[in-house]
Amino acid sequence: MRSLPAPRLVATDLDGTALRTDGTVSPRTVAAFGKVEESGAVLAFVTGRPPRWMGGVASAVRHRGLAICANGALIYDLHTERIVESHLIGIEVLEEVVAQLRANVPELVFSVEYEAGFAHESDFRLGGLDRALGAARVESVTSRPCAKLLALHPRMNADELHAAVDELVGHLVTTTHSSSRGLIEMSAQGVTKATALAALAEQLEIKPSQTIAFGDMPNDLPMLSWAGTSYAVANAHPRVLAAVDHVTATNDHDGVAQVIEKLYA
Repeated sequence: MRSLPAPRLVATDLDGTALRTDGTVSPRTVAAFGKVEESGAVLAFVTGRPPRWMGGVASAVRHRGLAICANGALIYDLHTERIVESHLIGIEVLEEVVAQLRANVPELVFSVEYEAGFAHESDFRLGGLDRALGAARVESVTSRPCAKLLALHPRMNADELHAAVDELVGHLVTTTHSSSRGLIEMSAQGVTKATALAALAEQLEIKPSQTIAFGDMPNDLPMLSWAGTSYAVANAHPRVLAAVDHVTATNDHDGVAQVIEKLYA
């Protein structure tokens, strides 16, 4: 790897990137994250996860860093485990989006991610995830603003569903691939991992050229394009591997940590 100046901002996706396949953070990666903050740089976890899925990560990384959660909709401070900023989908937009999708994509079912909590329609089934999280069943997913709207189809794959959903409601919300089959996530219009990261950097007076970003899935591409230096882990989606500046080792082989260790040696 060519010599690079230590960046002022390190941004990394979690699942499939910084976390191992079993969802844990390796001791080596925890130590590498520590080097970032100890150097005076900013550590940002940029993820589709909601804050309620960040408790274990916060503990594992010793409450370091900020988390850009729900694909940019929520900013979560891991030091205090509190949401510090929100960008929600309003009720009127939710109603229109759900109506358009129900009318044009049969069999879709919906769930919603709030600032605190998760709710789903009775037919929403994602490998028992709804039951495991103790999520509430609701008659309407449009009753209050939400951070993310999720649409699940029993047969369509993620690429097909994303294309259909984006064509129908892409002018109302920002649609995002999910790593799960037949599942699409939607955020408020214009809200992405990249926009949230750029806004954070602007507040901190950090330039894209002073930022390094790591990812593995298509929803990381805007963030990777914005950052001055971009890395994919070796297990990344082919589109991501083709788009980045560099490729590091897989998530299970501490690819992110390997780069950070060299930058902050």
